[in-house]
Amino acid sequence: MSKVSEYSLELGNEKLIMKTGLLANQANASVICQMGDTVVLGNCTVSAKPRDGVDFLPLQVVFQEKFYAGGKIGGSRFRKREGRPSDDFVLMARVVDRGLRPMLLKHLRNDIQVFATVLSWDQEHEYDIVGANAANLAVALSDCPADGPIASVRVGLIGGELVLNPTREAMLKTDLDLFLTASLERIVMIEAGANQVSEEEVLRAIEFGKKWAQKIAKFFGDIQKEIGKKKFEVEAPYEHPEAYEFLKALVLPTVTKAIKAPMEKLARRKLFNELMMQAKDKLATQFGNGSTDEEKKEMAKLQGYGSAFVDKVIKNEVRRLILEEGTRMSSRKIDEIRPLSAMVDLLPKRVHGSALFQRGETQGLTTCTLGAPGDKQIVEGMEGEHKLRYMHHYNFPPFSVGETSNRLFVGNREVGHGNLAQRGLMPVIPKEEDFPYTIRTVTEILESNGSSSMAATCGSTLALMAAGVPITAPVSGIALGLVSDEAKDQYVILSDLQDEEDFGGDMDFKLTGTAKGITAIQMDIKIKGLPDHVFKEALERSKSGRAIILKAMLAAISEPRKELSPYAPRIEIIQINPEDIRLVIGKGGEMIQKITGELGVEIDIEDSGMLFITSTNGEAMEKAKEWIQGIVAKPEVGAVYDCKVVRIIPGTGAIVEFLRGKDAMIHISELQWSRTENVEDVLKVGQEVKAKCVEYDPIEGKTRMSLKQMSAPPEGFVPPPPRSGGFGGPRRGGPGGGRPPFRR
Repeated sequence: MSKVSEYSLELGNEKLIMKTGLLANQANASVICQMGDTVVLGNCTVSAKPRDGVDFLPLQVVFQEKFYAGGKIGGSRFRKREGRPSDDFVLMARVVDRGLRPMLLKHLRNDIQVFATVLSWDQEHEYDIVGANAANLAVALSDCPADGPIASVRVGLIGGELVLNPTREAMLKTDLDLFLTASLERIVMIEAGANQVSEEEVLRAIEFGKKWAQKIAKFFGDIQKEIGKKKFEVEAPYEHPEAYEFLKALVLPTVTKAIKAPMEKLARRKLFNELMMQAKDKLATQFGNGSTDEEKKEMAKLQGYGSAFVDKVIKNEVRRLILEEGTRMSSRKIDEIRPLSAMVDLLPKRVHGSALFQRGETQGLTTCTLGAPGDKQIVEGMEGEHKLRYMHHYNFPPFSVGETSNRLFVGNREVGHGNLAQRGLMPVIPKEEDFPYTIRTVTEILESNGSSSMAATCGSTLALMAAGVPITAPVSGIALGLVSDEAKDQYVILSDLQDEEDFGGDMDFKLTGTAKGITAIQMDIKIKGLPDHVFKEALERSKSGRAIILKAMLAAISEPRKELSPYAPRIEIIQINPEDIRLVIGKGGEMIQKITGELGVEIDIEDSGMLFITSTNGEAMEKAKEWIQGIVAKPEVGAVYDCKVVRIIPGTGAIVEFLRGKDAMIHISELQWSRTENVEDVLKVGQEVKAKCVEYDPIEGKTRMSLKQMSAPPEGFVPPPPRSGGFGGPRRGGPGGGRPPFRR
C-alpha cells in the first residue's frame, strides 16, 4: 500500500482537491482530482525503452467517459458498455495533449500514455477541466522528463464579468468559453469559442486565466517537490557537428534559393527530398565507410542521419530568413496573405449549397445540406442524450498532399479540424425558431499547403450563404505562425501559415471571427510558452488578416440567398395543442405512419406542440398540413362536414369518419325525416356523404352527426313514434338519463 496524500487549493468559491497513493499505484504516477462531486483519475505511464525507428514524440492521451460516472447505464439495447471515445472526448484528449506536448523533451522517444478517466460527475463541475489537471499533475509527478508543471482553467464571460471555471448551468449564459493551460512562466495552450467577442475582451480573459492557471501550477509544483519522482535521463540526440557543417555548406545555397523562389509546394519538396537522398553518398565520400567493424558501424549510423541533417539545415534556414531578413517561403512578406479565390455553386443545385475556397495551394470544397428537424444527430453521453442541429465534417484525403496512405477513414485530426470550423460558425447559425432546418456542412480538402481548417471555415460560410441559410454574419478564419529566438527576445508573427513554416515554426494560432469579433481560437505551440505581448500582437494581426480574407469571400456572394435550392426540402410549421399530440401520433404511431407513408413527408413533433412537416413536394406537404389540421380540429355544432361511412351498426346507425381521422355517430333516427327500418337502406360502408354536426362532447371527445338536418323537414311532416330504447325514446337511467350507447 502506498502512502495516501491529499492536497487542496481554494479557487474562489470552489476547492480543488488532489489525492495520490490511493488508486492505480502500478502506474508510473496516479492522481485523483476532485471539484465538487466531479472526480477524475489521471495516470501517466512511460515505456522502459525508447521506441525504435520513430522521429517524433510518441505521446498518447486518452480521455475516458464512463456512463456510471453520471449515474447512467447508457449504450444500445444490445450493448451496454462504453465503446470508442465520442467526438467530445476525442477533443478533450487533444486539448490535454496540446498542453503537455510542448513541455516534454523533443527528442524523447519512450512511449508515454496519459489517461484521464471520469469516475464521478455532479453535472455542475465540468469534467474536462478536472481531467486535464489530473493528467497535468500525473505527468509532473511521474519520472517522465518534462518541464512544468502546467495547469488548466476555464474562463467564462457572463454579463461582462470574467468567471473562473463556470458551472455547466452558467456556461449556458456565457459569451466566451476559453480553456487555457499555462506553466509558471507562460501560456502553452488555448482553445476557445466565443459569441463574436472583441479582441480586447479575449485578451482580458487570457490574462485573467493565466493568473489562475499559474496559481494552480505553483500548487502542483509544491506537490511535485514533496512527492514527485526523479526524472529519468534521456540520451541526447545524435550529433556530428563536422558532418552537419559539411552538408550545410554543400546544400545551403540551393536551399536558400528554393525557399525564396516562387515554387510550388511539390516542386520544392521534390528538390529537398533529392538533397536528403544524396546526403548519404556525400557523407560516405567525405568521411569514408570505415575499415574496422566498429568504424563501419559508426559510419553507417552517420550516413543514416544524413537526411535528418539536411532537414535541419532547411528548417534552420527557413527560421533564419524570417528572423534576419523578414523573408518567408516564396519571398512572402511577414504579413502577406497568399492569393485568394472564392466561388459558389460549383456543383449543381441538387447539392443545396456548394463553395470552393482557395488560398495559395490550399483548396477546400464545402457543401451544405439542409434536412428535417428529425435529422439532428443524437449524441449519447454521461448526461444522457443531446442533439446537434448544426454539424461540420472535415475530410483530409492523402491525395490532397500528393501522397498515398492506408489511413482512409476519419481520425482524431479530422475530428479536431472539423470541430474548430463548426465552433467558429456556431454563433452565426440562425435560431431554430427562425430557420428550423438541420444543417450539415462538409469540407473536402482537395489540396493542402497549410491552414486547411481555416479554409474549411471560410468555405462553410460561403456554402451556407449559397444554400440560403440566413447566417447572422459571415465568418472568416486565418492561421498565424511564429518564429522566435528566445535568447534575443525576438518573436516574429507570420500571417497565413503554410506547411514548411508550420513544421519549422514555434506556433500554430488559428482564429475565426466576423467583422464584429472572434468566434473561435485554437493555439498550439512547440516552445515552452509565449510572452503576453505576443498574444496581443497576434490578435491584432488576426483581425486585419480576417478582414482581407472576408473581402475576397464577399466578392463571391455578399449575403445569404433569399431562396433555397429547388431540391432542398421545405418545412411547414404548425402549432398544435400539446394535448393533441397523441391524436396526430395515433395508437402505436398508426396515424403518423399513415400520413408519412401515404404522402412521403417527414413529421417531427416537439413536446411544446410545435409540429414540423418536411418535404420536397409542396403538394404533399399541403395535404399533410390539411390532414393534421383536420385531426386536431374541434368539431363545431351546426357545421357541415364531408364524411365517409366506415361502419354500419344494424338497428342503431352508422360510424362515419370526418376531419381525416375523427369518428362520429349518425343515429338511425338522424338518417332521414321519415322512419328508417334498416340503416343499410340509406348508407353503405365506403359511401361519402355530407352531414351536419348536431352534438359534440369535448370531455369525452364524442360527436353526433345528422343527415336529415341537411334539409328542412317536408311539408306536413309528422314525427314518427319513438323507438323503445332508441334515440328519441325513454333514456337510460330514468327521466333525464344518459344517451343511447355509443359503440365503435
